[in-house]
Amino acid sequence: MNTPNPESSARSSFAKDVFTLVQGTTIALIVSLLVSPIITRLYGPEAFGLVALFISITNLLGVIACLRYEVAILLPKTDVEAANLFGLCMVIVVCISLITIPVLLLLKVPIVQYLNAPQLGPFIWLISPTLVITGTFLALNYWNTRTKHYYRLSIARVTSSLSTSGTQLGLGVLGYASGSVLIGAYILGQLVSTTVLGFQIMRDHLSFFRHAITRDGMVEVLKRYSNFPKFEVVGSLINTLSWQVPVFLLSNFFTTTIVGYYSLGMMVVTYPMTLVGSSISQVFFQRAAMAKHEGSLAVIYENTYSFLIKISMFPLLLLMFIGQDLFTLIFGPSWGQAGYFIQILSVWAVFLFIGSPMSTILSIEGKQKIGLVLSIINLITRFLSIYIGGLLGSVTVSIFLFSLSGVVVYGSYGIFFMHLAGVKMMKTIKIILVNLLVFLPAGIIMLIAKILNVNSTVQILLATMLLVIYGVYLIKTDATIRDMLVSYKLLKKA
Repeated sequence: MNTPNPESSARSSFAKDVFTLVQGTTIALIVSLLVSPIITRLYGPEAFGLVALFISITNLLGVIACLRYEVAILLPKTDVEAANLFGLCMVIVVCISLITIPVLLLLKVPIVQYLNAPQLGPFIWLISPTLVITGTFLALNYWNTRTKHYYRLSIARVTSSLSTSGTQLGLGVLGYASGSVLIGAYILGQLVSTTVLGFQIMRDHLSFFRHAITRDGMVEVLKRYSNFPKFEVVGSLINTLSWQVPVFLLSNFFTTTIVGYYSLGMMVVTYPMTLVGSSISQVFFQRAAMAKHEGSLAVIYENTYSFLIKISMFPLLLLMFIGQDLFTLIFGPSWGQAGYFIQILSVWAVFLFIGSPMSTILSIEGKQKIGLVLSIINLITRFLSIYIGGLLGSVTVSIFLFSLSGVVVYGSYGIFFMHLAGVKMMKTIKIILVNLLVFLPAGIIMLIAKILNVNSTVQILLATMLLVIYGVYLIKTDATIRDMLVSYKLLKKA
């Protein structure tokens, strides 16, 4: 009888859990991609800019919705302690949301004036109820990750995508295409995903919650995990603000139309990254926390870093050559500017995708103070990048400096996080260079096509062909991807 290979078994388990999440992610992504070409022809860039501003404000406040206690749900050894953290999150989110009501009403005029978006005014009051939905989903999501029922989140994502896209498409076709419809569709999608995930969790765990969650238990975890609100809130708030700074400053210096171009471009390039990356990150966080106790943290970090760069670098660098043509073809002639922004941001997107999951090492090692410093650096560099471009009156300069600073910052972060996990810097750099060399032939081919001014449609087809070839190469050479496919009978073992 063959002796089971522990490394192969662990790798297969990791791949299966990731793929469970990615299944729902893929379906949600396909739904969004199918309707996006229609939606972008129904709604103009200004409408996208308006909903981007609303989401930016909501996301910024969403950081403090549970005071970051939701992250701690993954850490306790006992489910009773984790359940009390979940209950504490529910109490906090209600209190925080109620507090924001008078604050937002008081600041409504200054917010609208600074953002140069008077059309946003009527929707400010919706931020508080949206915050309740956001905070509840965060707590449910982390409890779900702890219990490793990843299929629940897949279902929630699919239903959210269907409801959001269906509302946008249906009302747009009926002639109600406006920013207000996009805002309403966004809120509906958040509500549906939270309701679906909450129903599944409460169906299985409500009885346990009733017995496990107590007032004394919540007070105890409130004190025990006090480092999360002390350090994680400020760090996460700064980190989220650094994400929203481009939207706020672009709106202030330029117009909501420019914000619309930027938001669509970022949505297309980061949406699949966020969904797939967050799927990997959730499974990875849970595995890394276990590996910390088992003394194998460096191994799981090295393997995951290599996996992330393999699945992201090649396709994202291809966008550097075809971004503008691709957006014009898919979303219509008026969206070419958004594709141009993505050409500039493609290299930055690679390091973002890799670095974000790796940052969990700060929570695992209790380095929240370092995370705060890194978040401040990120905020400053992004603010200066957009601000300098704004002063010069050039959105291109703003986006270029944003991308350049992001490559430096996230590239350095990735190496630093790997170092904390026990992986040598040269090994990390070697992983990057090896995958860059794999892309090099495709990059040269695309560059020649660009220099020869080959027809844009031909360039897109050429890039697609190169991506398919690379996909076959990955299946043949990467064991984790093969395990993911084999687990769901998409590929038979040789």
